[in-house]
Amino acid sequence: QVRLVESGGGLVQPGGSLRLSCAASGIIFSGYLMAWYRRAPGKERELVASITSGGYTNYADSVNGRFTISRDNAKNTVYLQMNSLKPEDTAVYYCNAARHLAAYWGQGTQVTVSS
Repeated sequence: QVRLVESGGGLVQPGGSLRLSCAASGIIFSGYLMAWYRRAPGKERELVASITSGGYTNYADSVNGRFTISRDNAKNTVYLQMNSLKPEDTAVYYCNAARHLAAYWGQGTQVTVSS
């Protein structure tokens, strides 16, 4: 059974930092494209960042330069380091694993940026 378990969310002040983690099991992690999505209240889900099995990364314009996605294939874990957080980054953040026609999602972790 495939499981993606996110952690690291919480409440942070504007300008602060958080590091999200997503631990995967039940898949050959190194072969999957891993990504972080988010859904803010009243908005559609959007892609935040992705990283290929070879380590190539892609970012949404709104987070480029502030967020960093990375992966540790030995630990079956993908990370999202979020710096200089803004109130508009408030959302539920979801981990995604994709390969060919298969796609899996985590349960999400809440990130709230507020003073």
